[in-house]
Amino acid sequence: MSEIKIRHSSGADIESITMLYEGENAYSYTLQLPFPSLDKWRKRLSELPQGMYSLVAEMDGEIVGQIGLEAVQVPRRRHVGQIGMAVKDDFQGQGVGGKLMGAAIDLAENWLNISRIELTVFTDNEPAMALYKKYEFQIEGEGVNYAFRNGKFVNVYHMARIRKP
Repeated sequence: MSEIKIRHSSGADIESITMLYEGENAYSYTLQLPFPSLDKWRKRLSELPQGMYSLVAEMDGEIVGQIGLEAVQVPRRRHVGQIGMAVKDDFQGQGVGGKLMGAAIDLAENWLNISRIELTVFTDNEPAMALYKKYEFQIEGEGVNYAFRNGKFVNVYHMARIRKP
């Protein structure tokens, strides 16, 4: 198995990140739409707003995963980060998500002083839930009819990880 390298995304990665979100699993299990726009991703990633971090997973020079970490800027929630991620369809189950998650947690907890990391996950995305539980995320509630996917409404779990003292 090739080494998975985690690094901050760059402008040169935008086309590859767009292609990552073209995968059926990537757009089905995130809030992205099919047929992602390169211009949209270019605008989103070219100049990240304050408190937003984008990490990519690279194997043999290919971008195979991406995670976004947003450090909440609201004064009373500055201890909170929110994440969203996707792994290229052909690379799921190979440790990419775990490497991304580990790097994002390290950045959040050890460098940004974030003590609560939040995410949402579709209730039928069992591999993602298993990954999140491995990293000590807990289900805090369920959002009913949270999003529209493939012609019907689907639910999500709201999950969070609280840094231990």
